[in-house]
Amino acid sequence: MLPKRPRLKTFAYLGPCRYFLTYCTADRHPAFVSSSVVDAVLSQIVRAAAERGFAIIAYCFMPDHAHLLVEGTAPDSDMREFCRLAKQYSGFLYKVRTQRPLWQPSYYDHVLRDEEDTWSVVRYIVENPLVAELAKDADAYPFLGSCVVDKATLILEASCAPRWERRD
Repeated sequence: MLPKRPRLKTFAYLGPCRYFLTYCTADRHPAFVSSSVVDAVLSQIVRAAAERGFAIIAYCFMPDHAHLLVEGTAPDSDMREFCRLAKQYSGFLYKVRTQRPLWQPSYYDHVLRDEEDTWSVVRYIVENPLVAELAKDADAYPFLGSCVVDKATLILEASCAPRWERRD
């Protein structure tokens, strides 16, 4: 189980900031292996993003976790509230359908600094299923995309970006 991961005490998590998020499934069970599950969960995350003022720049559903790169679109965009609702909405739907919990408590977050390139983080997300040998190329992986640009643009822009080096 993921230990409770506290948020930064000196950061408000409000406004037009970019966040790289990772949500892990309960007991790391392989929830994301079918389009019907991924589509249903993604629709609930998109719902939370619309309600809380977030753009989903990139997402990737691996069998036992999901990566999201999101950006606040308003001064009152609250990342903690977005994450709470995204996990609540999607977790409720999943539990109704499967009778089991979807998510581990908490989540991993990385606040992108001004000097961190958005497309470098997208590259990390896009390459995730390739590194895990779930697909030979990103275009063939069905659980990868964006709510901001089409998949072809996402993959092209990511392929041109330098590799991201996480600085937590």
